[in-house]
Amino acid sequence: MKLAFSTLGVPGLPVADVLHLATTHGYHGVELRAHPEEPVHPGIDLAERADVAARFKAAGVEILGISGYARVAAPGDDEPVLDDIRSLLTLARDLGAPFIRVFPGGGTEQSAEEADATAARRLGTAAEFAADHGVRILLETHDSHRTGAAATRVLGAVGHRHAGALWDVMHTWLGGESPAESHAALSPYLGYVQVKDIASADDKTPLGLGEGVLPLAECVDALIGGEHRDGWLCWEYEKRWYENAAPLPELLGQGRDFLSRLLNRHA
Repeated sequence: MKLAFSTLGVPGLPVADVLHLATTHGYHGVELRAHPEEPVHPGIDLAERADVAARFKAAGVEILGISGYARVAAPGDDEPVLDDIRSLLTLARDLGAPFIRVFPGGGTEQSAEEADATAARRLGTAAEFAADHGVRILLETHDSHRTGAAATRVLGAVGHRHAGALWDVMHTWLGGESPAESHAALSPYLGYVQVKDIASADDKTPLGLGEGVLPLAECVDALIGGEHRDGWLCWEYEKRWYENAAPLPELLGQGRDFLSRLLNRHA
């Protein structure tokens, strides 16, 4: 499997510095957080996009995905959500990234059935646009649909190969699923996997991989035992939301070594 990290762990860091971290610590790819406070987001122009793509190519580092904030199950009109997704898909196409990330974001005023139907309708429409761009939309296990079972209720209704799943292992664990259960549900739709570690369900401050309670070895075992042994593991270290967490650059080498040890058990 290939290893990546998310720029959520290095808020606002210039692209050149992100690439230096990736090459120095042996990561094959980077997931780019697409937000206006970051150097790469849908508001940058074509020349800037070409420059970013060229920098990654020259460094031999892949852009794994564009991590957006569209909420496909959220109450309200469809068009603003679809516009947001289209802008992410266009950015991903221009950068050569195979995936974009979207959230469920269902509201408390909706029933589960209403949230599922809203998300499926929007993803079905957006998947056609994604197919034209050669990019897959990945619904992250998060918030209103944090388990594999919940995400696949939506994806099964969509039934389009350009709409898939992003497995955030923390959220499925918080939702009460075992790694084997999450993998079984998500496997037909899986794009890639976000790994992380935390102290407990009540303290989600990010830790170095292997220093917390998340069942990362079991997650890797499930992946290697299935058809995703050639996929991606992406470390999402949520430094942006936890300013007192240790700096990610100091942890990247240890995190790479930890994941490599888990993978080498199956070599």
